[in-house]
Amino acid sequence: MVASDSFAEFLREQLEPLGHVTLRRMFGKTGVFCDGVMFGVVTDNTLYLRVDDRNREAFAEAASTPPLNYAKKGSLIDLSFWRAPERLFDEPDDLVEWARLALAAARRVAAKRVKTARPKRATPGS
Repeated sequence: MVASDSFAEFLREQLEPLGHVTLRRMFGKTGVFCDGVMFGVVTDNTLYLRVDDRNREAFAEAASTPPLNYAKKGSLIDLSFWRAPERLFDEPDDLVEWARLALAAARRVAAKRVKTARPKRATPGS
């Protein structure tokens, strides 16, 4: 389920120090973006933040809950988004710090995708 309007507004306000934060509905959830890079996902008013090998240790507190996942052909596929601990919503500076780490991870993922993308071949007549 997507983020409620009030939760989306709360996140925009809390994450304002990151830069231009936007939320967009996608696939029945809400993507959380900063400058066009998705670093979080909200489902059922629960925030999940992007995790990679470089921020996994900093996010160890979140490892005790299951990551964001979806069912495919009878099995669960875990995504690289971990649930933000509830305490962060009472500690705005910590929430912003976690979001910065997630944004950095999302930028690394985006950079890898650009590097590994194959150049498109020119089509005849173009």
